[in-house]
Amino acid sequence: MSAARPLTTLRTIAVVAALPLLLSACGYGSDAADDDKRTEVAAGAEKLSADEVKIGYFPNLTHATALVGVQEGLLQKELGGTRIKPSTFNAGPSEIEALNAGSIDIGWIGPSPAINGYTKSDGKNLRIISGSASGGVKLVVNPDRIKSLDDVKGKRIATPQLGNTQDVAFLNWIAEKGWKVDAQSGKGDVSVVRTDNKITPDAYKSGSIDGAWVPEPTASKLVAEGAEPLLDEADLWPGKKFVITNIIVRQEFLKEHPDVVEAVLRGSVRTNEWINANPDKAKASANAALKAEAGKALPAEIIDPAWKSITFLDDPLASTLDSQAEHAVKAGLLEKPDLEGIYDLAPLNKVLEAEGKDRVDDAGLGTEQPNS
Repeated sequence: MSAARPLTTLRTIAVVAALPLLLSACGYGSDAADDDKRTEVAAGAEKLSADEVKIGYFPNLTHATALVGVQEGLLQKELGGTRIKPSTFNAGPSEIEALNAGSIDIGWIGPSPAINGYTKSDGKNLRIISGSASGGVKLVVNPDRIKSLDDVKGKRIATPQLGNTQDVAFLNWIAEKGWKVDAQSGKGDVSVVRTDNKITPDAYKSGSIDGAWVPEPTASKLVAEGAEPLLDEADLWPGKKFVITNIIVRQEFLKEHPDVVEAVLRGSVRTNEWINANPDKAKASANAALKAEAGKALPAEIIDPAWKSITFLDDPLASTLDSQAEHAVKAGLLEKPDLEGIYDLAPLNKVLEAEGKDRVDDAGLGTEQPNS
């Protein structure tokens, strides 16, 4: 397909996307209360090489590994006397800013902001150290206005943010349909309307959009308002798997505190194992965490279908991240990035081998590590 006009640098996307979020946020994210029972350190627990580890994630279901890991104390258990300090964010750019500023050490984040953050720092600040989740993204539409995929042409479809993971995926799908859209303005054969997930359901109810390409639970919230699923993004990927959430780390923190990073990864692996072995309990735990983090739990008609569409796994599905970067380049949202070295999966593979699990692959985009 023909690429749209490329931006001169990645910084344009990162700054434009991040600015309103940073201006509206208080600091870099919402910190947990100091008396949070979920992060209590057991009496006599041995401390690792750091007093605390600051982690970041979103209060949504695609970050359920972090939500459940904190809620159930599974992450804190692996850290012993090193206290976990969680913070929540509403979008990837603000979390990347927090990582760059040292306000967090480790974060759960989507692939597009991870790519942006890595490239913006010339590969000097972050590393992807694990996967966390796949799937959980749908195109949902007003059934009175859109009956088939071809009917999307000429309609107004929301995505969460200019250049975010879902925005890139939708622009790529549009191009593969042979339609033309200016990536920056969103104008063309389809009107791409960048809308914060928090207000997308209201936009749908008002009739100002005809549908949305969005992650869960926003997709299920729209369905609860009368929308119907038209396409599951998983159906567009080989094996129906694509990365939606990674775990990233500050390179400096990884170098100085490898034992802490390994403990967090062990906690993540064991949390995913618990989630997959106890799906109903895990769903309830994630909902309790959402209530604790965001002040409101999700009703059954939203969380039940949303939960089913997400796969929790440790594999970062590195080849799909590379494909997503290529999609952003083709859309004109990204200059071709050099992603070599974006992954350091040596600590994760060490944990996986100790747990009797298979190693995972970095698709040739990893660092050379003596113990890898």
